[in-house]
Amino acid sequence: MSTSGLKAIAPVPTAADFLDIVLSKTQRKTPTVIHKNFKISRIRNFYMRKVKFTQDSFDEKLGAILTEFPMLDDVHPFLSSLMNVLYDKNHYKLALGQLRTCRHLIDHVAKDYVRLLKFGDSLYRCKQLKKAALGRMATIMRRQKDPLAYLEQVRQHISRLPAIDPNTRTLLICGYPNVGKSSFINKVTRADVDVQPYAFTTKSLFVGHLDYKYLRWQVIDTPGILDHPLEDMNTIEMQSITALAHLKSCVLYFMDLSEQCGYTVEAQARVLPFLSERITITLRLQCKLFHSIKPLFGGKPTLLVINKIDVTRLEDLTPDNRDLVQEIIDTEDVQCVQVSCHSEEGVMDLKNKACDALLAHRVDTKLKGNKINSIINRIHVAQPKARDDLVRAPHIPEAVKGKKKYDKNDPERKKLQRDIELEEGGAGVFNINMKQDYLLANPEWKMDTIPEIMDGKNVADFIDPDIAEKLEALEREEERLQAEGFYENDEIISDSDDEREAAEAQSALTHKITSQSIKKSKRNQSRLPRTAGLRTLTELTTEMTAAGLDPSRIQERATLLAKVQGAKRKRAAEMDVDMDDVEGEGEDDGDWMDVDGEDAPNKRAKGNAGRAVAVNSRAPRTNRQLAGMRDEGQAAKAVKLRNLGQRPRNMLAKAGESDRAIRVKMPKHLFAGKRKGGKTDRR
Repeated sequence: MSTSGLKAIAPVPTAADFLDIVLSKTQRKTPTVIHKNFKISRIRNFYMRKVKFTQDSFDEKLGAILTEFPMLDDVHPFLSSLMNVLYDKNHYKLALGQLRTCRHLIDHVAKDYVRLLKFGDSLYRCKQLKKAALGRMATIMRRQKDPLAYLEQVRQHISRLPAIDPNTRTLLICGYPNVGKSSFINKVTRADVDVQPYAFTTKSLFVGHLDYKYLRWQVIDTPGILDHPLEDMNTIEMQSITALAHLKSCVLYFMDLSEQCGYTVEAQARVLPFLSERITITLRLQCKLFHSIKPLFGGKPTLLVINKIDVTRLEDLTPDNRDLVQEIIDTEDVQCVQVSCHSEEGVMDLKNKACDALLAHRVDTKLKGNKINSIINRIHVAQPKARDDLVRAPHIPEAVKGKKKYDKNDPERKKLQRDIELEEGGAGVFNINMKQDYLLANPEWKMDTIPEIMDGKNVADFIDPDIAEKLEALEREEERLQAEGFYENDEIISDSDDEREAAEAQSALTHKITSQSIKKSKRNQSRLPRTAGLRTLTELTTEMTAAGLDPSRIQERATLLAKVQGAKRKRAAEMDVDMDDVEGEGEDDGDWMDVDGEDAPNKRAKGNAGRAVAVNSRAPRTNRQLAGMRDEGQAAKAVKLRNLGQRPRNMLAKAGESDRAIRVKMPKHLFAGKRKGGKTDRR
């Protein structure tokens, strides 16, 4: 992100304008007609919509501000540092944080009052809740007067900043004040930087553009820097330091060897009292400044520009002063160029040299890669220190010295694993022996079989060592039986086996089809065939006798049950109960028995006969619907009156008790009629 991207930030309104914008929008975009005779649900929705819309408007406006202003942690380090210098990072973050908290509080207020509006019992109550909600939102917004004003000032200042792209090809001009930096940028670009014969004419960064080798270059003119500690530098100087620290560029360090820097002897003497000549003081200060900010030039091509050579050239200096400048020139990666912006001597040569140096540096950086820059600060080369004065020469064992160099053509060379692989069949056939390198007390143990353990027991203990002999004995016995004719009826046996398997398969299939046809809820119930209930006691006795069983106990049981059923019928006749409904077709209850003679009555057989007896035996003696009534006619009249009284309530459907009456708690003129003369800003 460049500084040009910051110029699209929309103006930040003041707190009062913010309220006017949001509340006016709420009034324009939401319905305005409400009446006390509306359904209470409609009244609630009317005012809930007002509160929610106001919240959304605040959220939208505040969200736009928070989105457009950049987060200092997310932008380029140059822009982050520049904004810290110009606007104070802590103050900037605090202002954005207050707006973010304001948006959060407004959301909570709206949420709370919408919840209260859901239980509003009248138009007056709902209206008061709406007014309270909007009032609290407005109060929260008014408290943001200072952050909004600060952010608007930041926005206006950002819009005046030059469009600096921190990633493009850049020439960075720096040096002492009034050494000709702005004059140079005016010569090589179309920038119109103010030039005056006094120091600190340039108080901010200026950008110009030039074309070289069909490429676009930006030239940045920085304010002058004085040689004092970083914490003593003002905002103007810190802009230059920020640009030097973060921009990948070619640095042009300007020096003025003449007497036109603008510093008096007295002013300079206060800085360095041991010097007397003005030119020496100025030159020494400029050289000292170069060495002070030299760490910022690391990794950047640097040009030392001797300006104003139409007044004083490098060759005109005294030997002492020449040594000061030569010390800078002899520094690694520093080229010296002499120019005069007044006579334009060497200006174009300086531009070409600077551009070529930066292009060559960018190519070298790409070839080397920039990974070293990310880890160079984590690398530490440790140098061992001698613990005493003894000389310990390096020692190489004799076995290592006499060791033969490996030669694959030497027949007596040491065999490698690859040679063994080729000898034993090559890849895919050869299987490496993992046991050959085992370190054991006895080398003979290497090839021992490792026991296989399962469930804490050795599997080998359960293997029969004579299994092969036993299998051979079984085969010999089988051959003997076959020779003696033991398997002559093999076909009949196999046929009978086949028939039995076919019958079992048919039975399983029939059972599957039957079980699928039964309802899911009936699958787990015990079911009797339909013919089981049609047998008489005589048939059952005859079949059991034919089967060789004694049916006497079943006959006695049937006789006893017949007597019990007779008694039941007699008692039911006395209670005016129809025995046909009670018993159904269960006259042969004695027939439902097991062959062993034990009881097995079918409780679900023949409809609901058994259930009818149970229900009727527990039926109430009186009809509770007639309780307190003289007769059925009086009961019917009571039901009719009850239904008639419920009719108005049924017409109101699901309305609650509190919704059937809206009592007027405010004068009528607040609900109806046109607005009279006076204020029109009521919301």
